[in-house]
Amino acid sequence: MTCILALDTSTEAGSVALWHKGEVLEDFQLLPRQQAQALLPQIKGLMNKAGIALSQVDALAFGRGPGSFTGLRIAAASIQGLALALDRPVIPVSTLEAMAWTAMNQQGVNKALTLIDARMDEVYWCAWQNEAGWPVALVAEQLSAPEVVSLPDAASPAMDWVLVGSGACYAERLAASVKAKLERQLPEILPSAKAIVYLAHQAWLRGELVDAADAVPIYLRDKVTHGS
Repeated sequence: MTCILALDTSTEAGSVALWHKGEVLEDFQLLPRQQAQALLPQIKGLMNKAGIALSQVDALAFGRGPGSFTGLRIAAASIQGLALALDRPVIPVSTLEAMAWTAMNQQGVNKALTLIDARMDEVYWCAWQNEAGWPVALVAEQLSAPEVVSLPDAASPAMDWVLVGSGACYAERLAASVKAKLERQLPEILPSAKAIVYLAHQAWLRGELVDAADAVPIYLRDKVTHGS
């Protein structure tokens, strides 16, 4: 039976989740600037709750970004250390995809425009279609000013898109053609290890695994900003 441990520290939240015997356990906490200190205790607590040892884990997954530079480095370094120590493969998962999964499976969203506040008056974003509960990207993940965000079916008159994530703080700066298609906003949805572990399990079934050395963050921006 597949066992996957996932973690995410890409935003102000810190979360770990475990896929074990077809069930998922999660520890999700809002931990501004405390993820590094809290991550190991969270992992130990979750493994104890599940009653299994780290050596029983088959693969490790993490939120590979985009997101906070510091948070992504914490996640990547932690997952690389565990993967090397346990000699296990890694499954990197998009944080934007994780947000879309949560919106689709917990809020019944059909089309999700996921935005993460990237600071410097920019957002990380992507547009997703719900396919039987799984997000399918309709555009490439991007970093841009809010005004540049677009939807793949902008000509459609239907208001059937949902804006998901912290980037909703820039909603008023979105193009009029985008705002006209938004049905509602879900700014409270953050990337989570629970969503990541579900997506990682699908990736495991497809054989989409990497070595520890290739478990690197995806920043979408080269310049590191203070307080990111």
